[in-house]
Amino acid sequence: MKQHLQTLFEHAFDQLKQQGIIPQDAQVTIYLERTKDPKHGDFACNLAMMLAKHAKRKPTEIAQQLIQCLPTSIHVAKAEIAGPGFINIFLASEAYHSVIESILREKENYGKSQMEQNQSVLIEFVSANPTGPLHIGHGRGAAYGAALANLLQIAGYRVHKEYYVNDAGRQMDILATSIWLRYLDLCGVEITFPVNGYKGDYIWDIAATLHRDNGNTFFHETETIFQDIPSDEPQGGDKETHVDALIARCKQLLGDGYSSVFALGVNTILEDIRQDLEQFGVVYDEWFSEQGLVEHQTVQYAIEQLQQAGYTYTQEGALWFRSSDFEDEKDRVLVRENGQITYFASDIAYHLNKLERGFDKLIDIWGADHHGYVPRVKASIKALGADENRLTIQLVQFATLYRGKEKLAMSTRSGEFVTLRELRQEVGKDAARFFYIQRKSEQHLDFDLELAKSQTSDNPVYYIQYAHARIASVLRQLEEKQQAWTFDNADLKTLTNEHEQALLKTLARYPETVESAAQSYAPHQIAHYLRDLAQDFHVYYNAHTFLVDDESLRNARLSLITAVQQVLRNGLGIIGVSAPDVM
Repeated sequence: MKQHLQTLFEHAFDQLKQQGIIPQDAQVTIYLERTKDPKHGDFACNLAMMLAKHAKRKPTEIAQQLIQCLPTSIHVAKAEIAGPGFINIFLASEAYHSVIESILREKENYGKSQMEQNQSVLIEFVSANPTGPLHIGHGRGAAYGAALANLLQIAGYRVHKEYYVNDAGRQMDILATSIWLRYLDLCGVEITFPVNGYKGDYIWDIAATLHRDNGNTFFHETETIFQDIPSDEPQGGDKETHVDALIARCKQLLGDGYSSVFALGVNTILEDIRQDLEQFGVVYDEWFSEQGLVEHQTVQYAIEQLQQAGYTYTQEGALWFRSSDFEDEKDRVLVRENGQITYFASDIAYHLNKLERGFDKLIDIWGADHHGYVPRVKASIKALGADENRLTIQLVQFATLYRGKEKLAMSTRSGEFVTLRELRQEVGKDAARFFYIQRKSEQHLDFDLELAKSQTSDNPVYYIQYAHARIASVLRQLEEKQQAWTFDNADLKTLTNEHEQALLKTLARYPETVESAAQSYAPHQIAHYLRDLAQDFHVYYNAHTFLVDDESLRNARLSLITAVQQVLRNGLGIIGVSAPDVM
């Protein structure tokens, strides 16, 4: 309907140009907004106020001329001037009847758009280091990224979903060393575990696999392991220096065997992450390896590109990127004085790889703690000669889980964290997916476990799913009475009561909501819409009988609620939530 009205106003705009009222070169964007108060009609347009300056006339005069030039439409009852020059459009009561027909005809395609046809987008999300299981913070990024991908596909984008596997660098070395030390525990070696090691039970599990498959192959005595190793933090030393020394000793003692320990750790945890996400309904098109960037010299290539462009310099043995030239607060190290490539250098190479793959848009979804990382990545893209606007970075705020009044910790080093798997098992995939995206991604989220598990109208996902199940129940009752309904024999003109009119208007809003949510990368708008639609339906259900004796009225009402069921299913599908027929 909004698109139809847009076409009417475009025609009126062209007519004013032809009449010489508006200059031929005048360019404006026509905005139509749904009114909040039904007294002001269904839609409001501010085109007259935007054209007043071009025409050098009062907005109310332009508004009157626009109304006169609007083509006749069976969907429009009247147009009125309001305030300083708004044009309020009142739709005919029959205008919304076509919505039911569109929904029943298009089914799962209702709400789809060609807004961004032929545009490609790469969405990279979660990308947690494979150093431990996913926790509830990762879950929010997963739910948001997957919902956004679904939303952009509905909007016409060709979407590529990617997980960037940080399988290179210091954190992975700490992981491998942690596994080896736990393995030595299993071999009977007395070990004081480093403060900076990974301590979760999953490390013991991987170490047990290493021991089972390799016996004492990687065994070394305590004296050999800790000889000349700097003290750890509890002994007055530095935890970073201590763990780095242990990593070096691990590599020295294991030799070629180190790669076996490293690979077992990475592959075990990565497979666990993959399974966890798939069970959460999140499936990727590609798992992109950081190690692959190193092996294919992509990191070195990216550094050379920056050097050739004159954006690097050497200081105290380290290679620096002049990111301060691009509004970053300071310059950044690419290669440390010991020759070690930084994470930032790998990230530059990864984004260069993305750009060279030819995607029209790149979307990175990061945790809010990476906020300070945004300017330097944008700076690197600009320095590489690419359009920094091709990259959008969406920040996802922290999710805090409460069990009663206890705030649960999420440290992957200490092992004291609630995993995504545990959360899913407790509240279910549907509740977890919905609760994660029902607020703006940049807003902090306190996850209410008790509410997520409740079967009441206060639980939004239950309330929405229950609306879908109620409609399925009505249709089963129809079948039990050995009756059937057809849209062809439905008199939609009988849908006149306030509850039916409210439902029709809400159904008509769905395509606009999808388009708005896609443009602003805001799947929470879909969640809010579904809550509104479910509320309108429950009110209607409680106030009226659907299986009435009047066949044409019965078919009209059944057509309406079947359309509601379809839109509920479509919207829940975007979020990644099921639409049950029985609850």
